[in-house]
Amino acid sequence: MKLQRFLPLLILVIAMIFVFVFGLDDYLTFQSLKNHRDFLKRAVQEAFWPTLIVYGLTYIIAIALSLPGGAILTITGGFLFGQMIGTISVVMCATLGATLLFIIARYSAHDLMKEKAGPWLQKLSAGFQKNAFSYLLMLRLVPLFPFFVVNLVPALLNVRLYTFVAATAVGIIPGTFVYISVGVGLNSIFASGDELQFGSILTPEMLIALTGLGLLSLIPVIYKRLKG
Repeated sequence: MKLQRFLPLLILVIAMIFVFVFGLDDYLTFQSLKNHRDFLKRAVQEAFWPTLIVYGLTYIIAIALSLPGGAILTITGGFLFGQMIGTISVVMCATLGATLLFIIARYSAHDLMKEKAGPWLQKLSAGFQKNAFSYLLMLRLVPLFPFFVVNLVPALLNVRLYTFVAATAVGIIPGTFVYISVGVGLNSIFASGDELQFGSILTPEMLIALTGLGLLSLIPVIYKRLKG
């Protein structure tokens, strides 16, 4: 029975090892996008929906496996599909990939973590659940927390599935919109021969704005505390 519970997690780990051993993660780089941009653009023109489906499945798998390169995949979405379709596709696929990892972690690792962590995990879980949506929304809005960590921790804290999905879908919209916008203007970067600098995307002003949104999401929590 225990082996069955760990089977999804085991499959996930094996898939991650497979990706790194065969160097498939090397395709999730700016240089790879630059090298294959003509082929990708032609694929979109000749077979839009199949290309969009393949892109979506790739995004879901990359997020579920916690692979590096999520930012490049998001930028690629803007480069290939434009602002509107790119943003919608990324938000949907990122949410699906995160939810898949959340479910696997909840099913396979929760009991083990509960045994190892002891009573303090239950106390932390109880406190987190009282304002789970606000906390999760803040973690998603502020781009300082690794995406895969925010996928795993709520699973160990017994956050409800619909709360996780809703907070994830809403919380990633601003950051996704920014990266998609970069992708839409990527042709000019390719034409100039410059390299994409991620530091120029998340500028201090952008970080301050996203952090401000994150703090706003905590207003319900602060109100409850003051009222209490």
